[in-house]
Amino acid sequence: MAWRLPPLAVLLLLVAAAVAPLSSAVRPVSDAHRSVAAELFAASPDDALCSLETTYEAVRTFKMLGVQRDKGLDGKACKLAAHTLSSSSSPAKDLFQAVQIAGVLGCSVDAGVYDDVASRLKAVIKDTDSLLEFYYSVGGLLSLKEQGHSVVLSDADSTFHAIKALSQSDGRWRYDTNSAESSTFAAGIALEALAGVVSLSDAEVDPSMIGVVKNDIVKLFGTIKSYDDGTFYFDEKYVDGSEYKGPITTSASVVRGVTSFANVVSGKLNIPGEKILGLAKFFLGIGLPGSAKDCFNQIESLSLLENNRIFVPLILSLPSKVLSLTSKDQLKVEVTTVFGSAAPPLRVNLVQVLGSDSKIITTDSKELQFDLDNNVHYLDITPLKIDVGKYSLVFEITLQDSEHETVYTTGGRNTESVVVTGLIKVDKAEIGISENDAGSAESVEKLDLLKDTKVSLSANHLQKLRLSFQLSTPLGRTFKPHQVFLKLKHESKVEHLFVVPGSARQFKIVLDFLGLVEKFYYLSGTYDLELSVGDASMENSFLRALGQLELDLPEAPEKAPRPPAQAVDPLAKFRPQKEIEHIFRVPEKRPLQEVSLAFTGLTLLPFIGFLIGLMRLGVNLKNFPSLPGPAAFASLFHAGIAAVLLLYVLFWVKLDLFTTLKYLSFLGVFLVFVGHRTLSHLSNTTAKQKTA
Repeated sequence: MAWRLPPLAVLLLLVAAAVAPLSSAVRPVSDAHRSVAAELFAASPDDALCSLETTYEAVRTFKMLGVQRDKGLDGKACKLAAHTLSSSSSPAKDLFQAVQIAGVLGCSVDAGVYDDVASRLKAVIKDTDSLLEFYYSVGGLLSLKEQGHSVVLSDADSTFHAIKALSQSDGRWRYDTNSAESSTFAAGIALEALAGVVSLSDAEVDPSMIGVVKNDIVKLFGTIKSYDDGTFYFDEKYVDGSEYKGPITTSASVVRGVTSFANVVSGKLNIPGEKILGLAKFFLGIGLPGSAKDCFNQIESLSLLENNRIFVPLILSLPSKVLSLTSKDQLKVEVTTVFGSAAPPLRVNLVQVLGSDSKIITTDSKELQFDLDNNVHYLDITPLKIDVGKYSLVFEITLQDSEHETVYTTGGRNTESVVVTGLIKVDKAEIGISENDAGSAESVEKLDLLKDTKVSLSANHLQKLRLSFQLSTPLGRTFKPHQVFLKLKHESKVEHLFVVPGSARQFKIVLDFLGLVEKFYYLSGTYDLELSVGDASMENSFLRALGQLELDLPEAPEKAPRPPAQAVDPLAKFRPQKEIEHIFRVPEKRPLQEVSLAFTGLTLLPFIGFLIGLMRLGVNLKNFPSLPGPAAFASLFHAGIAAVLLLYVLFWVKLDLFTTLKYLSFLGVFLVFVGHRTLSHLSNTTAKQKTA
């Protein structure tokens, strides 16, 4: 069958699809997370400071990641927190977040303000039956205590019982006594609130109630969900627009609650280590979050899992999931905590290698060597006798010190996917034109597909084009790449793409032109031949021009299909255009230079006549005003007349008619004014002389 997709584009898509699953590998927190956190929380700092919740999440995340903060923003955050703490109308939620901000940033807050806040939060605890009110009030008091203030919850037992009364038989919690449904997210904040009550109590909380809550936690973890790769997460039991939080927020709430409770009670919680490790994989599997809320939940959860009293998860990761047989790459494995800290002494064994079809390749256990300087375990893959392709590697981690088994969890066996690449051998490549189905060839030419060799063939509609070659792996096994395409491109830019099928060790395609005349639109002429072979594990994938084929097809009948319209290159309009040659009118003949000069001289005759007339009239300055005021107006009047004459000259030399009229209008008004004053003075002078 013929396709019309560009073979290079198909090659890139298939390679990307093969490698894409490897790009979502679980890796510890890195500088990439720090960069994303700084970008997400700094996207709109002015808006962020309008919300106590967003401000707290920002400063808390930066502190956990060790990101340098803007001192100016710290000052604004402290002012926001101080204003909230001093306001008598601030609810418990705002007080809780303001105290948290002050604690993270070390803001200077008056002790009297904190005493007032503690009293208000204790009053809320006495009067409420809301789980959220308990959570914010207890959390605020605990934050005050952690900042060095003396805070004691005298009625801790009754508060503990009031919170516990909202629990359900499945380990979930209700938000208040009126709630009909239970919530996993609520269970997390309830456990965190109970942990705060235990920390604030001035006496030991009822041990039996502690035991009941521990049992509730076991039930809660019985509802945890999982993926096939060992990832665990929590989600809400039902979906409701006002209650549903999503897996990230819900899992983060449970992690906060469980780790907080485990840190304040004696003994260990009965939670399997693989579930703690699965939660860590879930948050690391998020990769780089896309929102500030998800970023905060991810980083805080991983920070709590980094140091908790249940189990500290150890993450096995591969710095590189692509191994080259050509470069003799070593298999390298890192085992660290979720934040990349070094793990305790341990052994890593490769216990099984599975092929892409889950077929067992080897079960011989190989212990990886440990490079102390780089904190990495490594193994030479050459003795494994694995060929190019995609494999699943099964590792087993064993802690060397048995005492660490109660502190860390490795999850037993860990499976990681890798792609092994290498150079593929291409040989026995032939191309030719045959006359019949038996395959007797009129012309057969050898090809070296790894070099730039081109052929020149010719055929008609009664002949067939044959192309064959073999591919083998570095270990001599048959290799079947993801794609093998043969493209024929007509001189009119019409393209035809064919899949080259493979059987046994050989790839072979036969194009019967008699059956393809309609697909070729009866287009005779020159066709460029191009072969593309590509695979994610093939280091020498190629897109090779094979040469040209001169094809002679019969004339197209009247109702034959027409070639499709070729796409217009959108960049064509930006390329150099064809030069346009203009034909100008032949200039008219002009008079001689002497005639032009004589005409210019004639234009000066009126001015000469004007001067002669002034002389014949006996013009003089006897009547020029002698007083300063009239003399000034008379001078301006004559200057205005001179300006008009100059404007006429400029009109002749440079200015256009409209510009000249514009200037003349201003000069005309000016001359009317000063001329009137001058003539009025002369008229008065003449009248006085006649009277005298």
